[in-house]
Parts: sequence; C-alpha cells; structure tokens
Amino acid sequence: MAKTRAAMQKDWTIMVYLAGDNNLDGAGVVDLAEMKAVGSGDRINVVAQFDRVGTKGETQRYYLRKGTTTAKDVVKKLGETNMGDPKVLEDFVTWAVASYPAQRYMLVLWNHGAGWDDANLYEGDVFSGATPPVARKKQPLPQRGRARGAALPMSQTRAGLSHTRRALFRSTVQKAVSSRGIAFDDQAQDFLDNVELKRVMTGIKKRLGRKLDILAMDACLMSMIEVAYQMRDVAEVTVGSEETEPGDGWPYDRILKALAAKPAMGAEDLGKTIVTQYLASYKAGDNVTQSAVSLKQTKALASAVHGLGKALQGALANGAGRSGLMTARAQVQEYSRPYDDYCDLLDLCALLSRHVGDAKVKSACDAVKQAAGAAILASGFKGTAVDNSNGISIYFPKRRVSPLYKTLDFTKASGWDEFIAAYVVSLGR
Repeated sequence: MAKTRAAMQKDWTIMVYLAGDNNLDGAGVVDLAEMKAVGSGDRINVVAQFDRVGTKGETQRYYLRKGTTTAKDVVKKLGETNMGDPKVLEDFVTWAVASYPAQRYMLVLWNHGAGWDDANLYEGDVFSGATPPVARKKQPLPQRGRARGAALPMSQTRAGLSHTRRALFRSTVQKAVSSRGIAFDDQAQDFLDNVELKRVMTGIKKRLGRKLDILAMDACLMSMIEVAYQMRDVAEVTVGSEETEPGDGWPYDRILKALAAKPAMGAEDLGKTIVTQYLASYKAGDNVTQSAVSLKQTKALASAVHGLGKALQGALANGAGRSGLMTARAQVQEYSRPYDDYCDLLDLCALLSRHVGDAKVKSACDAVKQAAGAAILASGFKGTAVDNSNGISIYFPKRRVSPLYKTLDFTKASGWDEFIAAYVVSLGR
C-alpha cells in the first residue's frame, strides 16, 4: 500500500532566516555550525537562508546535515539579496515548504530586533526622545562555556543600533553606526516592519493553507503584546525575548537535540523547550529572558488591556491616583536603553495594584493577569537586571508617544495609546 502524504512527511521542518548582512555575520556562521551539530534526520528537516555581510556576501540556502561541511549543505545560491524585502522571506518559506514538507513548521527570524518600534533612529525619530548614539564598542562574541569561534567586531547585544525605518531587519547596521550616512550605503538599506511582517506572514499562511506552528524570533525585544497581537492570525505560537539578546543568541544545538529526541512534540511543547534550553545555555548573571506565547489567547489579553487603560485614565483624574501610577512606572521592570519605554506587563500590574488605590484599577489588573496567564506558555530569566520579567512586555513611554504606535493592530484593538497619551500629558501638570 502506498504511503499517505502525511506518512511520508517528517514531523518538523525548521526554517531559519538569517539576515546576516550586518554586524551579526560572524554569529550567523557560529549558529549554522550549531544547527549542523544535530542537523536534519529521519523526522526533522533543518533548512536555512543566510545572507552574508558586504556586496560580495551572497545569499545561500542550506539543507543542514550532521557530519558534512557547510559548503556541502548548500542547495541553492541566490547571489546578493535584500533580506528586508517581504518577497525574499516569502520565497524562502515557499521553497522550504515545497522542498521539505512536514507535518509542522517553525520559522525563525534571525537578526537584530527592536520590538514593535519602526522609528528612524538615525534621523532622531526615536519614540523615547533619547539622543541616538553615534558609535558602538567592538566586543567579542559572548561565551557560554564552550568554543564559539573567533572574536567578532560586533556589539554585545542584538538590539544596539538595530534599526532605522524598519524594526526587525537592518541590512547595514555596521556602516550606519560608523558613518550615519545611510543614504550612501551600497546595500539594500531595508527592513521588515511589523505591518510588513504581518502582510508577508498572511501570504505564507495562504500558501500553507493554515497557520505556521511557531513563529520564533532569535532577536532582541520581540516578546511584546504588540508584536504577538500583530501575528495572532498567522501562527499558533511565538517565541522571543523581552530583553535584548546577547550576540550568541539561541543555542541551536541544544534546541535541535531536544527536538530530535522527541520529534512528535507539538508547537506548545517545542516553544516551552526553546525557552528551557535558551535559559540553560546562559549563566546566572547574563541578564537574559525568553518566553513562549499562545497567539490564540492574545485577543482576550488585548481586551483586558483595554479595560486596564480605561481604569487608569480614570485614576489619572485625581492626584493620589496619578502619584501612585507614577510610582508604579518608576519601579516597573523595563528593558535596555533606548528601549526602556518597554516594560513587563505583569510586573506593571502588580505595582499598579499596590500603589494605585482604586478598586477599578485593581480589578482590571486582575483581569490582565488572568488573560496573560493563559497566553504565556513558558517564561524565564537569568540575571538581577531582569528579575521581574514575566514573559511579555508592553509599550509605556515616559516622555512622549510615538505617532507610529497608532499603526499597530494592538493599538486599534486595545486603545492603550489613549491611556499612555493621557499619562504623558499628566506629567506636565
């Protein structure tokens, strides 16, 4: 009897989109080697697309295997590509699904990240109002107690100056940092912002005929309610970090080894496994976070945040409520500058319940905690600088509200921008 298509398919195809045409090029080489330490097998496909730095750093596609050279794993050479072009991402996923079908799919977006923010940092359009830095230190790739290759001229974290107009992919970070002459760069100077990412992922969903099982982000600051809500209709689970990630990023060897040992695990279990293995790969003082979120639960969470925003606007009307709110904002877990306008949502609710003497605020905070508890599948941290991280962050600016915030699906659904705008205005009273 002929095998069915499902029987012939492997359990998982892992698709890693390495946008390395920037100061993370060397980290991409290291991560490919980590993937190859386990590689594809009888029940798992591991494929990657890697764009190398510079005009001569062509993009190649790989079917990664254990025991071969990386050169032997190249299955297609694409020449120079613009990895910030939505069409390039869609082409990669379409190729991977057609060439290496499986019962489940995970797409890993590998690069710099900046959460929801799509501001032009290099033109001073920073939502926090901070002055953009003009230089970065050259630091080696952080070690995790094992050989990680030669030291790289790169910033220690993947956020750094990670973006200009677009949030997720910055194709020419190194040159922009050193010269600030973005218009003169020879490379693509392109990005994927959150609106574009939703659009391309919607196209991928149509091609698959269903949602991706996991949309993962090996990048900084991406575990935000704004990002998760934007992706709610295109994937089942997201995995990402509230804080900036060290340049070393994910431990692909650990993650793939765990998957190879239990290839039948579903999306939620694999998401939890990634969180566990990521945290296990770092030391106690590394100040790292990672979490997995069920996207089907984000609508309820957005609704709860809507209620919280309304209650907080009411609290702003009196001096005691405004003072308590300011105290909570001053004490809340926030993330690396200039992204300290991102704060942990559950820590915020805990502080609001404690400092704002308003029954409606406390009730709204309880509703957010309940909804977030259903959405966050797994979360964890290492380091005292992030020890009040609970899995998902939210935008809560201290100086001004970015006009770009209104473009997000979450903002339209939750009305959170109305509260934060009122809060910022109240600071001037």
